Amino acid sequence: MKIILGSQSPRRRELLERMGLSFRVLTAEIDETQYETEDPEASVCAICRAKARAVASHMQNAAGGQEEAENALIITADTIVVLDGRIMGKPRDEAEARAMLTALSGREHAVYTAFTLLPAGTRNEAHTHCEKTLVKFRSLTPEEIAAYVATGEPMDKAGAYGIQNLGAMLVESIRGDYFTVMGLPVCRLALALKQYGIDPFSQTRHEYD
Repeated sequence: MKIILGSQSPRRRELLERMGLSFRVLTAEIDETQYETEDPEASVCAICRAKARAVASHMQNAAGGQEEAENALIITADTIVVLDGRIMGKPRDEAEARAMLTALSGREHAVYTAFTLLPAGTRNEAHTHCEKTLVKFRSLTPEEIAAYVATGEPMDKAGAYGIQNLGAMLVESIRGDYFTVMGLPVCRLALALKQYGIDPFSQTRHEYD
């Protein structure tokens, strides 16, 4: 079965590559705001499923796409940061990034990452799983926050930081799965893939064709 990654995230691509999986990237735009609720887990799961269904629809409607869809598994994922019940998405500008990091300074927050597995053919059920990890920031000075924002790293990340790069220096501790914070809970994904006959330990590296 061929794998379709429904995400442009370089971090998710990196993690799938680390797992030894071959895949093709194919995304479809959705309006994420219509799936947001006061329940962060429900929201992130709904967004994941919507992304997967949008990619499946795109594949099925493309020329010759139905044949490819019948032998493809779509993987989508979404990550949100939650502090005091408030969802923090990607900052719109540097001022918002500084405000987010100031709010997170010295505090513990929750990171939710969900993924959906969806066979791309018609009338298939989606499998969605969500993981939650607690992250505590050390106390940050205004100068540190400004310097980090100036690097540009926070601008495309939920909560305005990336734990895998310079943002690691902001994190005092985590409780849970590191890869959930990075954007894809690798252990849970590997277990879920086995339900579709894909075992990363037995995969042979080859180019997607």
